[in-house]
Amino acid sequence: MLIAVDTSTAQVGLAVYDGANVLAEMTWTSQQHHTTQLAPALAGLLDRSGVSMDMVSALGVAIGPGSFTSLRVGLSLVKGLALARHLPLVGIPTLDIVAAAQPPSKHPLAAVIQAGRGRIAFGWYKSSKNGWQSQGPARSGTADDLADEIESPTHVAGELSAEDRQRLARKRVNVLLASPAQSVRRPAILAELAWARWQAGKVDEAAALAPIYLHVAGTPPA
Repeated sequence: MLIAVDTSTAQVGLAVYDGANVLAEMTWTSQQHHTTQLAPALAGLLDRSGVSMDMVSALGVAIGPGSFTSLRVGLSLVKGLALARHLPLVGIPTLDIVAAAQPPSKHPLAAVIQAGRGRIAFGWYKSSKNGWQSQGPARSGTADDLADEIESPTHVAGELSAEDRQRLARKRVNVLLASPAQSVRRPAILAELAWARWQAGKVDEAAALAPIYLHVAGTPPA
């Protein structure tokens, strides 16, 4: 049994996965209440799915990019569980979760999340027989910055504001914009990715696992 935790942004997600079935999954938008909401939400999810912590064999966590404060809450929880219960821990880049949920395509993909202060974090992906593969580190910018980089048909999926969507939709020919439902960052996808890495023996050292932050020059972390 694996528990997946994603607190990269205001969108929070939890999932319980046994390698064959998603036993429970929930997402919600937290208005800066990650610290008080996360642990009770996890306890409730485990209770409703009939799973106890004694049945959990591994943990998966989204490691960013994302909000400094939000990421810290999720990593603190899973690190505490991993160290206290001697559980293997797998960290997954947040944009990989967005990308993994998209259908394969001959066109490239820009996976996106909110980065605070009117900015987004985005990374480029290319589809292969092994799924979407990252084409480099994530970067921070505005929706207009992303739009300016798109010069050929490109899928765009992820956490976008209504204004971001309007700005990107102006390039109707080249921006293939995923719907809001297709763009939800699902913790069950995180669970599948973490499970695969765990089964392959590719786990992380809990004490050393660090989040991915994208800093903007002259701007403190969110």
